[in-house]
Amino acid sequence: MEPAWRQQGRGRGRGQEAPGERPRPQQKERDRPGVSAGRGAKNKTTASPEPATGESVQSKFEEIRRSNQAAAKRLVESHVSSSSDEDEDEENNDDGDRQRGKILESTFTSYTSQTGGDASGLLRTGQYLSDLFQSGALTCLICIASVKRTQPVWSCSGCFSLFHLPCIQKWARDSVFLISSVTDEDFGQKQHPWPCPKCRTEYPPSATPNRYTCYCGKLQDPPADPWLVPHSCGSVCQKELRPGCGHTCLLLCHPGPCPPCPKMVAVSCMCGKAKPLPRRCSNKSWSCQQQCGKLLACKQHTCSQPCHTECRPCPRVSLQRCMCGRQTAERPCASPRWSCQQVCGAPLSCGNHTCEEACHDGACPPCPRSVSRSCPCGKNKSSLPCTEEVPPCGDTCDRRLSCLKHTCSMRCHRGSCETCRQEVEKECRCGKYRKQMACHKEYLCDSKCPRTRNCQRHQCRRKCCPGNCPPCDQVCGRTLGCRNHKCPSGCHQGSCYPCPETVEVRCTCGSAVLVVPCGRERSTKPPRCKEPCRCPPSCHHRTRDPHRCHPGACPPCRQPCLLPLPACPHACPQPCHDLVLVRSQQVQLAGPWEQPSEPAFVKKALPCPPCQVPIPTSCFGEHEVSPVPCHRQGRFSCRRRCGRPLACGNHSCSRECHLVTAGDQCEACEDGCSKPRPPGCPHPCPRPCHPGDCPPCSQMIRQRCHCRISTLYVECRKLTTADEQTKVGLASCNNQCPKELSCGHRCKQVCHPGACEETCQQKVKLRCPCRRIRKEVVCSLAAQSLLQCDDVCRDQQRKVSQMKEAEQQAALEEEQKKLQEELEAFEKRQQRGGRRGKRRGRKEEGDEEQERARRWWRRCAALVLVPLGGALLSAAAFYLLNTS
Repeated sequence: MEPAWRQQGRGRGRGQEAPGERPRPQQKERDRPGVSAGRGAKNKTTASPEPATGESVQSKFEEIRRSNQAAAKRLVESHVSSSSDEDEDEENNDDGDRQRGKILESTFTSYTSQTGGDASGLLRTGQYLSDLFQSGALTCLICIASVKRTQPVWSCSGCFSLFHLPCIQKWARDSVFLISSVTDEDFGQKQHPWPCPKCRTEYPPSATPNRYTCYCGKLQDPPADPWLVPHSCGSVCQKELRPGCGHTCLLLCHPGPCPPCPKMVAVSCMCGKAKPLPRRCSNKSWSCQQQCGKLLACKQHTCSQPCHTECRPCPRVSLQRCMCGRQTAERPCASPRWSCQQVCGAPLSCGNHTCEEACHDGACPPCPRSVSRSCPCGKNKSSLPCTEEVPPCGDTCDRRLSCLKHTCSMRCHRGSCETCRQEVEKECRCGKYRKQMACHKEYLCDSKCPRTRNCQRHQCRRKCCPGNCPPCDQVCGRTLGCRNHKCPSGCHQGSCYPCPETVEVRCTCGSAVLVVPCGRERSTKPPRCKEPCRCPPSCHHRTRDPHRCHPGACPPCRQPCLLPLPACPHACPQPCHDLVLVRSQQVQLAGPWEQPSEPAFVKKALPCPPCQVPIPTSCFGEHEVSPVPCHRQGRFSCRRRCGRPLACGNHSCSRECHLVTAGDQCEACEDGCSKPRPPGCPHPCPRPCHPGDCPPCSQMIRQRCHCRISTLYVECRKLTTADEQTKVGLASCNNQCPKELSCGHRCKQVCHPGACEETCQQKVKLRCPCRRIRKEVVCSLAAQSLLQCDDVCRDQQRKVSQMKEAEQQAALEEEQKKLQEELEAFEKRQQRGGRRGKRRGRKEEGDEEQERARRWWRRCAALVLVPLGGALLSAAAFYLLNTS
């Protein structure tokens, strides 16, 4: 089914009539003179029906106009970017912030009660909860629309993102359909997984959501409760915590990951020597710092590391023999088996040859020439002694060539057979053409493959393609749902993944920022900003009324006008009237089909009102003189406060100026106490207005300790009457200071104000430059203590350099020996002669060139690898000597 915006509407005026209605005659045809109204209407005069027809047309027009306005209003409301109607109401006042605070507090109460008020493990979960209440922050990445609290949703178990339930169901169906159509030969028979649109977590087809549940999965179709987290059932989560510890989540049903386990358990240290101590379950692994002492795998040494879980391999070295037993060297205890890489050289069982294998353990293998051997082609077998070579038999070789179709036509020979050069008719890779060519060559035609690749958009275009076209290597490039970016993935079928980019939506002044998915910035309201509005004033005042930053136009100015009045030294006391909404004088419309040319209200500058000059006149009580307008002369009430002192002695009479008689006295004081409080007391006096001093304040004040971790409650009168030293003691939580010193260790003092003392008493280890000698000193004196290498360290370095020189000398002697052998072989070849010897010489020359190239490469490798291996061995020996 196509979306609603693609379907053709069936509105009025499109040539389609409702069923059961008859077409109405046109007005011109009915009003035309001479048209009879019926039988016998020729000589009769009938009343004109125009008034009734006009009223019906007008009423139908008004009905259509109202329906169109209602439809437009619904369309505008559906496109407003907000998480819910309740969220919009909460954003307009501070009550929403208090309500969100109460919801978060009720959700986290069961967790913080176990941790003693510590909420450091709730940061990640709290971010998911705050996004639920923030307008525009929670968006479905499939349809790029806001997720409201009344809409059914589904939450991914990998990235905890929320999606509309219909959107994720369609996504899962489309993903499975696309994979099946590409990979399955029998379409729809296999069960393919579908991925999450954001984190690509795969789900089986059976996990496709088919019902709307809360976050913990206990309640189906949870109702929208304004005093609960959206889409939550309000009960305890009770999900198994990760990593599994046997406990369950204590929070109320919530989005996002579960916090670390807050339970306290008694556990022993990692080595099991210390007594169990109470620890937080999520951080229960601890070390007693005692030496391990377990026997290592070498069965000679014990572990010297502090308390840990698994022991490392033995770091010490010892004298160990190689597998053949010829050499002895210092090697790590963790790897006792090693080979000296020398040829064994032991005599074999035949008594004529020696073992050619490298250093090995056990008995040597039997002589490879003592078994039954055959000629090079394998046709004739011989039982010659191991000291003689089996000669060629002289027959045709007949061994299979590399093409596996033909056999070798040469006589029995040693070495590999030549390349097959027979002319055969070969078919190209795609099977379109045939050609006569050598058997060992591959035939590829120049025709390009016309098939479509797996993306179903581009052709293969590969030369001589056998049908297994490679995947498309082009970029998709289709416009994503955000309408701002193109798909950067490889060319593919089906719908593209959502745009991974995010966009910042800022307020008018740019201080508040809201990060939303790309594509939502045009329909998302700017975030609420607490900064003052910076827009310049639009009236004659220099500054605007102080108000917060807001979208749209600023509210009208409420400051006094204060402009000088004409022919008067006074200023206008009325509110600013430079821009006032005034109903415009609209022209009378000819009919309902006409639209007004001007808006109903326009902003205009109104003139200042006439000045009312005040004249000093005595009031009724004759206790003051108040100014009154000129047009009001005579004694009357000045409408000011009476100002007479009341019985409480703190306030004066607030009634209008009146005559004080026996029957009309001043009012009784009903205000609260307004006397100044002691310095530092923020609480008001609980008694009504009274004479004398106020009683001492007994309320509690909540404040943070010096280390800003614990919350303390102190009686107000103790805090206000205490001296500086007592205030420091009241603000301390008596716990160890959590701050780190400049050396990296934790401060050892009790919770205190100001900076920590830098005299750290923690012990640290110092080593000499070669890291053989070590010493423990106090951390504050570590910079003043330096260890130098002794004579033993220098002797070890001297031994390493001597080993390196010996290895280089051995490499040079080996090279000279190989050069001497090549010179002797060359002289022997020069002494050979004869016609048959020349043929054999040409063949041997080719073999010799290959052998010469191999020797040259061996020489290069020896010149490079021998010094490099010596350097590595010397470095390893130096490290082992230092560690010992």
